[in-house]
Order: sequence, then C-alpha cells, then structure tokens
Amino acid sequence: MKILLNGELTQTRAKTLAELCTNLGHGLDKIATARNGDFVPVTERAKTLISEDDQIEIVAPRQGG
Repeated sequence: MKILLNGELTQTRAKTLAELCTNLGHGLDKIATARNGDFVPVTERAKTLISEDDQIEIVAPRQGG
C-alpha cells in the first residue's frame, strides 16, 4: 500500500505502526510517531493499523550542538 511517510510517498506492507517502525530500523529507537496528525504513543503503535494514503510522521531526536 502507499502511505505518505515524513512527506514522501512510500510503499509498505506493514499493517501496524509498530511493524512499520521495525521495518524502517527503528525497532528499539526512542522516536515519536504520528498517524494522520495524531500523536501515537509507543504503547499504542502495535494496535495502530495503517491504511492506504495514511500520513505517518516518525521523528528521532538528534544529538549534537
């Protein structure tokens, strides 16, 4: 299915937000996620289903200065 991931059209077979994060290599990372503009806490990612044309945002903290 096609989703918009961080503003870019992306193909995925992930069914949940948790699966998408794992597939992208963020499995254990401290990240923030949102689906269609709504924040999704880490405890809800496995229950959050992804649908065609969803807008997903994944934000990872950066270090440095």
